[in-house]
Amino acid sequence: MTKVGVRDLKARLSHHLKRVQAGETLVVTDRGREIATLSPAKPAPDHEWAWRMVREGRARWNGGKPVVKAPRARLRGGPPLSQTVLEDRR
Repeated sequence: MTKVGVRDLKARLSHHLKRVQAGETLVVTDRGREIATLSPAKPAPDHEWAWRMVREGRARWNGGKPVVKAPRARLRGGPPLSQTVLEDRR
């Protein structure tokens, strides 16, 4: 673990964040005393199921939030919804 002073961290934040993103853990110090640890984020457990759905083709990902392909409800017979809405308005 590499130690980084608060002043240096503030002055070169982008540089230090790239180091953390690459997998390095940094210990932030204030006047020589350790006050924080910066480490790479671990993927959330719920992300794995989403990626599995993308791999299986049940969801797609365009760079934003994954979109789940939900099965569409099938209506059986009966009057159209628009007619029901018009009747409710009367």
